[in-house]
Amino acid sequence: MRKLTAIDNLTIVVILGSVIYYLARKDDFMRFFATVKNCFVEYANFSDRASRSEFWLFSLFILIVSVILNIIDARIAGVPFLVYDNPFASLGTIFSLAIIVPSFSVTARRFHDINRSGWWMLLSLTIIGIIPLIYWSYKKGDEGENQFGFRPMV
Repeated sequence: MRKLTAIDNLTIVVILGSVIYYLARKDDFMRFFATVKNCFVEYANFSDRASRSEFWLFSLFILIVSVILNIIDARIAGVPFLVYDNPFASLGTIFSLAIIVPSFSVTARRFHDINRSGWWMLLSLTIIGIIPLIYWSYKKGDEGENQFGFRPMV
């Protein structure tokens, strides 16, 4: 087994440091895991609303776990992390398959929060369609009730 390079060490330190900095306060730490748990518990719920924080904290969770699994896959393959380019690495693929339905669910519920149908996700199939999807993901949700239900508490 080869030693970690300086780039690998720097990558790991930056990722873990960022996570620790974000989760340093107990309330944020608990809210982060409660939000991720909620996204997995409501993985088949495509009808309610999800707040901006729920959507973005789940996206942060996916990013963190994906990077960690890619680092592990690179270590298993015996190459540096930044050189590793296998898009179908075993751990990353398993994780991607495990989160596909919860990801679609929280995205559909996020669009419901701004009074848009979850079918707008199909706009991402066009290259230019990603721009309004990113804007809508950052947009503040509707106050009060809309056609998809009451405002989420988080």
